[in-house]
Amino acid sequence: MAGRWIETWEPEDATFWREKGERVARRNLWFSVLSEHIGFSIWTLWSVMVLFMGPEYGIDPAGKFFLISTATLVGALVRVPYTFAVARFGGRNWTIFSAVSLLVPTLAAFWVMEPGTSYATFVAVAALTGIGGGNFASSMTNINAFFPLRKKGWALGLNAGGGNIGVPVVQLVGLLVIGTLGASHPRIVLGLYIPLIVLAAVCAALYMDNLRPVKNDTGAALEAVRDPHTWIMAALYIGTFGSFIGYSFAFGLVLQTQFGRTPLQAASLTFIGPLLGSLIRPVGGRLADRYGGARITLATFAAMAAATGVVIHASGNASLPVFLTGFTALFVLTGLGNGSTYKMIPGIFHAKALARGLDAEAAATHGRRLSGAAMGLIGAVGALGGLAINLAFRQSFQASGTGTAAFWSFLAFYAVCFTLTWAVYLRRPAPVPTRAQLGYAEV
Repeated sequence: MAGRWIETWEPEDATFWREKGERVARRNLWFSVLSEHIGFSIWTLWSVMVLFMGPEYGIDPAGKFFLISTATLVGALVRVPYTFAVARFGGRNWTIFSAVSLLVPTLAAFWVMEPGTSYATFVAVAALTGIGGGNFASSMTNINAFFPLRKKGWALGLNAGGGNIGVPVVQLVGLLVIGTLGASHPRIVLGLYIPLIVLAAVCAALYMDNLRPVKNDTGAALEAVRDPHTWIMAALYIGTFGSFIGYSFAFGLVLQTQFGRTPLQAASLTFIGPLLGSLIRPVGGRLADRYGGARITLATFAAMAAATGVVIHASGNASLPVFLTGFTALFVLTGLGNGSTYKMIPGIFHAKALARGLDAEAAATHGRRLSGAAMGLIGAVGALGGLAINLAFRQSFQASGTGTAAFWSFLAFYAVCFTLTWAVYLRRPAPVPTRAQLGYAEV
């Protein structure tokens, strides 16, 4: 199977799917999850590295927040070209390349991670880790092509959740190293990931496939860019995934800076929120299947606002237990919202096609084209929310020494997202058929 190109792929054909398609799709899914998982770990590597950077590094909290902001920014920007790379080079081929490329930031960090390295060097290396953020976009695009419409929700949810778990896993590795060897051995973390990166690339080469029928659809991409729902959903995804990745980067640093936790104490708490948020993401998709994506998203933003209120209270009163409770709740809610917002996207474009008078088959085809093109852009814009969160923390700590002002700004944005969800997708009369737009359409 030189090159491992599959010439014909018809997942909507029940016979094809039963006899061959499902087995091949599931195999590609598992190894796509592995590569994306490690990509997320490398992307969020500096959320761990900053815990190792004691006073001898000469970098203040604002400087550390800028380091993690740099990684967040690059990770968001590379999602756009990564989305289109699968059709250009093949899902298997691009997974191999994107996995191998993770060696560059990992080896670079291994080389420079010591006191005396210039701050500019740290910024450059942190920027390199951003390429791990692109793995999500290419992985989701690839897996979306393998599965039939009725199976996409489960497959994409599992793919995204498995990737997101890379965040708490790298933080757990950091905890293990700090807890056993102390905060002066960051290279141990990096050394552990080098063989894992090689393993992901080798597995992709041996077990994944390219789909010849998958082509870049420039027309669909342009149409998605012009559609206002793409940008509305991007704003909502800033509130959910942007919060998840932003908090994942910043949580440990906030604990160290505002609550005076040691590296070990911070590391022992940092992983809990991202782990719960990752595990619950498929649940958000399931709830959206049952009750409607917009309803779950609306409830999520209301609860996120309430949890942020708890965090603001705890931040003002320096209550660590209450702060941890509110912050952990925020992570769980971002995971739910990630699942429900992604469930909404295919339903919206499918419903709009039905509203234009297309028959069921044509509407499904149109919905797949537009939602596939929109997901890459929405994912990229959503990740920029993580940059905004880290910059807000940087400014807040620089100005007042606490994160309280940043949390007030997050609360205001969640209120905007709540209002936007209600006004566009739940207020009557709805602009497109309600059932589909709320996320009931099978994806």
